[in-house]
Amino acid sequence: MKRTEVLQEIRRMRFEEIYSNRKERGLTVEQAAELLGVHVRTFCRWSRRYESEGAEGLYDKRLGKMANNAAPVDEVISILNLFETKYSNFNVAHFYDKYREWHEGERSYTWVKNHLQKSGLVKKAKKKGAHRRKRPRAPMAGMMLHQDGSDHEWVPNIKWDLIVTMDDSNNEIYLAFFVAEEGTWSSFRGVKEVIEEYGLFCSLYTDRGSHYWHTPEVGGKVDKNNLTQFGRAMRELNIRMIPAYSPEARGRSERMFKTLQDRLPKELQLAGITDMEKANKFLKETFIPAFNKRFMAKPEHEEKAFVSWSNSLDLDDILCVKEQRIVAKDNTVSYKNKTLQIPKDNYRYHYVKAQVYVHEYMDGTLGLFHGPRLLGKYDKNGDLMSDQNKELAVC
Repeated sequence: MKRTEVLQEIRRMRFEEIYSNRKERGLTVEQAAELLGVHVRTFCRWSRRYESEGAEGLYDKRLGKMANNAAPVDEVISILNLFETKYSNFNVAHFYDKYREWHEGERSYTWVKNHLQKSGLVKKAKKKGAHRRKRPRAPMAGMMLHQDGSDHEWVPNIKWDLIVTMDDSNNEIYLAFFVAEEGTWSSFRGVKEVIEEYGLFCSLYTDRGSHYWHTPEVGGKVDKNNLTQFGRAMRELNIRMIPAYSPEARGRSERMFKTLQDRLPKELQLAGITDMEKANKFLKETFIPAFNKRFMAKPEHEEKAFVSWSNSLDLDDILCVKEQRIVAKDNTVSYKNKTLQIPKDNYRYHYVKAQVYVHEYMDGTLGLFHGPRLLGKYDKNGDLMSDQNKELAVC
């Protein structure tokens, strides 16, 4: 016997007992209704039905009948077939987005989820664990950004690293791109493009990867005085870096990557993309705008904390690898098995024994600086590109 039928039978037995007690003991209608736990009008209605129809009058006439607003069987079958044939590896939320966006579905998320679970196509989620208090979000966009990378099989049988720079206040992904391997250059790129488009931000939250921090002891605290190339660049930009000491500490970005790892490979597969260049174009033009629209939260304050970048300063000469060198007697500098010849200029006869800095840029070219003065630009092979460009630049 079903639960609803059992409850109906219990209600019938309880009503008959109180109904007979009212007749025998002279209970008032109010007293009988109170004993039964219903309103007086409900007890009177049940009494009339019992007197005219007997025990059958107490049963709910709606039981066993289809609801007036129930979906047609063919619509339910159509949705189940759609999920099973095209989106079987999608979770319910991802499938529901496609159902509404691409297939003009009108049913609610709960309706779709319940039918998928009843059919056995989707398993019910496990009960959530104990409540934990989330770290409050930054109140304004631009106050704190997260940057992290995820090594994952984004396309079949190929692993790439996905670099994501996102805002803590609203979950907005400002930049995402694939690279063969995460490192200093990918981190520089992730910061540079954000600064160029939005401006300088206040702080950056990262893991303790070796390109972000020097960590003297495994699992220990980072050395904030011994900076990596990336750390040095952030200090020059006056951006405060914040290290995370556990996956739970950077839970916001961890949850973001979990969603990306679930959705992005399926979207790339639907689009038939297996090439990194095409995947990056798809990310920028299609996936990230739609992803932000779906998952962005509203920040506490509408104002933004970004500060416009000054075009008078060359961002490339900050977001680069800088190495100090001493000029040799032949007026050359050695850098990574390359010999950089300092060209003749009007400021000094030579730079022998002078302290200079080599700037290695993202494209592999090099710049040689004495203080703020650019002495020369060199290609990837260390050959001088031009001996005329001696304008001042930031070191």
